[in-house]
Amino acid sequence: MTAPQSPAAARLQAAWLRRGLLACALWPLSVVYGLLRAAHLRLQAPPASPLPVPVLVVGNLIAGGAGKTPTVLALVELLRRQGHVPGVISRGYGRTAEHIVIVTPDTPVSDSGDEPLLMRLRSRAPVAVGRNRVEVARALLAECPEVTVLLSDDGLQHHRLPRDAQVIVFDERGIGNGWLLPAGPLREPFSASRVPSRSVVVYNAPSPSTPWPGHVAQRRLGGLLALSDWWRGDVAQADTFDEAKRRHPRWWAAAGVARPERFFGMLRAAGLPLVHAMQLPDHDDFAVLPWPQDTAEPVVVTEKDAVKLRPGRPGTENVWVATLDFTFPPEFEQALLPLLQRRASR
Repeated sequence: MTAPQSPAAARLQAAWLRRGLLACALWPLSVVYGLLRAAHLRLQAPPASPLPVPVLVVGNLIAGGAGKTPTVLALVELLRRQGHVPGVISRGYGRTAEHIVIVTPDTPVSDSGDEPLLMRLRSRAPVAVGRNRVEVARALLAECPEVTVLLSDDGLQHHRLPRDAQVIVFDERGIGNGWLLPAGPLREPFSASRVPSRSVVVYNAPSPSTPWPGHVAQRRLGGLLALSDWWRGDVAQADTFDEAKRRHPRWWAAAGVARPERFFGMLRAAGLPLVHAMQLPDHDDFAVLPWPQDTAEPVVVTEKDAVKLRPGRPGTENVWVATLDFTFPPEFEQALLPLLQRRASR
């Protein structure tokens, strides 16, 4: 059984894929959005002075999750293999705190946002969050002077932040119907003939979904971990899915992400017998558990949701976390690393 997402949200997501009646009705608002965006770019302050370390921005052109967080996590590991000490900065979507926060494993999600806390727990890299990414970057470098490269999560549209390279992420949707918000999914105009300078494109999809040349990443579930083991930092093993099927013939799943159906599909492809699949709003805070507290059946969640479920909370005794692994082809590394090396040599 799959709980349906909000009818309005589902209808809008579907409208973004084609130029139908709803998209056409919203198109005048897209014109207004485009004008406001252009005015904002003209009036905003010039880019800040370059930071003392290279900056790599990770972002996408469309609204909704395209895979930025797993891309950042994979980039952290890639840069470590090259001898770097990476640090991560983020806006911290959904957090209530206004001040800059250096994220630790004990930071409440309300202060950090769910994705920055996930990146801190999973990567063990220094992470800082705040509204002004330039100030956040300087705060993180002051706190962690050993950092040699900064990754800016979802910073593509934050033009004041100086950058040495960009990784632009697309999923199967590509650019949708090609229109700006709210008639389409685009945050900024798309030019099929011009990839932004110093940019490398990654497709979190089976094949490229836009005219831009890019690199197809491999995305797979790494395995299952009990909630307490995940918080402890244990590494999941792929064969845990086989053991899970043998031990439990019925599983629940819950996902508060932008595209929960993708997560459920990956679980089913791994052979997990799902009897309940609960689609929750993106960034759901899990203040109320969507499953019965006394259920004897195991519940599997995403890592983004696990950061809001501390071990020991009533109703989480039988919660498992499905980890996600993300890898780049060698050609991606060959395209990206020289962009950062040029800055290092300068």
